[in-house]
Formats: sequence, structure tokens, C-alpha cells
Amino acid sequence: MTNDLQNRRDILIEAALKHMAFDGWSNSALIQGAIDAGMPENMVLRVFPNGMNEAIEHFADWSDRRMVAALEPKGLDVMKVRDRIHKCIKTRIEMNAPHKEAIRRLLSYLALPMNAPLAARLAWRTCSVMWYAAGDRSTDWNHYTKRGLLASVYSTTLLYWMNDEGDENGNFPDTFAFLDRRISDVLKTFGVPYQLKSMLSRLPNPFSLRARL
Repeated sequence: MTNDLQNRRDILIEAALKHMAFDGWSNSALIQGAIDAGMPENMVLRVFPNGMNEAIEHFADWSDRRMVAALEPKGLDVMKVRDRIHKCIKTRIEMNAPHKEAIRRLLSYLALPMNAPLAARLAWRTCSVMWYAAGDRSTDWNHYTKRGLLASVYSTTLLYWMNDEGDENGNFPDTFAFLDRRISDVLKTFGVPYQLKSMLSRLPNPFSLRARL
């Protein structure tokens, strides 16, 4: 993708979000966004020739890039791993808070059975971006386990946030407290394979036992 195409897509998606909140993720909302951004209506087809799913994929990519940029000055490298993950999810939610209703409509769209593969792909990609931002470079089974567990944490926190009206300052302390609990639960779960592996390593080798018989 050229920088010019990416920039046009970014501008169009951002301008369309306020219309998504009312019209859902629809072509009419994209067209209104294009008009607001000073683009011709046919720009929608030019930058998203493959339709709405392509626009949604770009919104997810745009959010990933903005999240990574917002995380850079936060000093993740000096934090504990759980704090890094917490910061990633919190940053993404706070960053997209102005577009909460558009995201609500997006989740409804992704909840349709025919869109399940798209929903899974976007969640996996975002969680992978979060882990890379948190410093993870694993390539073994940990790579997949970490992303699968984080997808569960991220998706349930996102759903909790949908029902959280926030406090008088526009913050979401209840959502982030929920996030803390979910991370704690997952850390306990993630520790099970290591405990099992340690237990198995202490068992006698069955082949050495046979050799003694």
C-alpha cells in the first residue's frame, strides 16, 4: 500500500466514524465521511474497492498504528509484563473512546455469523501488535498461547467497556479494574502449563526404569 492510499484511507475512515455511530458500518456512512473530508463520493470505491470489510480492516490497522504511536513515550520497557499489557489495552480503549458508538456498531456487525472469520482475524492481529509493543518476540508455542489468551482478555474488556458509562471525568475506572482482574485470571491460567511441565520433568524416565528391570 502506498503512503498516499494509506493517508486517504485514514482521512476517510476518521471522517466517517461519526456517521458510523448512527448509520452503522455502511456505504452511506463512508460516503458522508468522504464528503466531510472534501473528497468526491466515488473516493469510497477508489480507496476501498473490496467493500465494507476492507474498510473495517483498515480501521483496525489505523487503530493499531495509533496505539503503537501512543505507547512509544510511555516507557513500556521498564514495566512488568502485566503492566505493559494493561497499558496497551487501556491506551487503545482511551484512544477510541470518542468513537465508542461507532465501535459498538462495529461489534454488532462483526457479531454476525458470516463475519466471524473477519472478527477473529482482527482480534488476533491487534493482540499480536500489543504483544510486540510489549516486547514479546517469542516464536514457539508461547507465541500462539499468548495471543490467544490476550484475545480473550481484550474482547471481554471491550464488551465490558461497551456497558460502562464512565465517571464524571469521562474515564472508565470500572473497565480498567475489570481488565486488572482478567489479566490476573489469565496469568494464573498461563502458569498452569509451566507447572505441569515442571511436574513432568520430575517424574522418572520410564525407559530408565525399564532398563533397571
